[in-house]
Amino acid sequence: MTTPLPRAEFPVTEKCAYLNHAATGVPPRATRDAIVAFAAAQSEGGVLGTSPYELRMPSLRERLASFIGAKARDVTFLRNTSEGANVLALGLDWRHGDEIVLCDNEFPANAVPWVALQGRGVNVRFIPTAQERMTPDTLLRSVSSRTRAVAVSWVSFGDGYRHDLPALAEIAHRAGAWFFVDGIQGLGAFPLDVVASGADAFYGGGQKWLLALQGIGFLYVCPRLQERLRVGMPGWRALADMWDFLNYDQPYANDASRFEGGTPNFIGALSLATSIEFLERYDREAVAAHILALTDRLADGLRRLGADVQSQRGAGLSSGIVSFSVPGRDPVEIGRALQRAGVVTTYRKSGVRVSPHGYNTAEEIDRLLEAVPSRP
Repeated sequence: MTTPLPRAEFPVTEKCAYLNHAATGVPPRATRDAIVAFAAAQSEGGVLGTSPYELRMPSLRERLASFIGAKARDVTFLRNTSEGANVLALGLDWRHGDEIVLCDNEFPANAVPWVALQGRGVNVRFIPTAQERMTPDTLLRSVSSRTRAVAVSWVSFGDGYRHDLPALAEIAHRAGAWFFVDGIQGLGAFPLDVVASGADAFYGGGQKWLLALQGIGFLYVCPRLQERLRVGMPGWRALADMWDFLNYDQPYANDASRFEGGTPNFIGALSLATSIEFLERYDREAVAAHILALTDRLADGLRRLGADVQSQRGAGLSSGIVSFSVPGRDPVEIGRALQRAGVVTTYRKSGVRVSPHGYNTAEEIDRLLEAVPSRP
């Protein structure tokens, strides 16, 4: 089967059917080689080996910005999704009684930083997703004159529900609220123009669909919001001239790099930019269509087996994630059975989560379906 991302670039295909990118993605060979070269440079030359990479940081930001349709001055590298959310949570001038709206099924990375604001008198309003999803109509009923921000995952980590970002942004902005998006479960699987999406801030980690290392993340902040955010976690590289070491009172840098704080994860940033460069060599729309075709094939096959597909599917809603369970079967045991058959997924008591990428094949989906235990 022809795939939009070449299978030869992914050594994991030689060992198993890896269908677990919503947990941790796998770097392509190009990224692996760049990581090895960085480690060798530091091992063999110390600062002489790493300084050329440090000088490349502006170009790495350019690569990230271009990938999401932003300007380099509006993006920065961080450690992870939580750090992106915390830059915003610590940076806004919250007032007692302000509200933030979010779903009650957010991954903790996009919930804990907001919930912590309750200690500052901020009310966290949860949308009960078991009853209703965050659609534009739902959000319209949920915002009020006190709503200061809306935070949502582009794609929900548990069941893969894909939110309509532009429509939600319109509702949030009409209410006078900021619109914040955790993009970790969508970016890399689906193309995005972050400006067109309406997001005032967009953040996530690079280790999943973006096929980078653990411990590297990103943050986009629109210019209008940058002007309003205080630097809540300052560090030496947040300053206008970070090399003027003893000038502690100088202003912060006049772009999003001021949110980077201290020494960044150079090897992580390199891995993310290299994987983005790899993804940009191929048709991103074709990758997205391929992922949707694989998850459609999976969902249809699971229903034929009598499984319960927990993911809501449909135009604009489907994503790269399908979660399921089999009545009368322990999901953990199903996941273990799949792993014994050489199919890697995520499995919890709530169900089995499957998440293929652009190099996976229909044959791998069929391999999974053949290994799913039938109903007792």
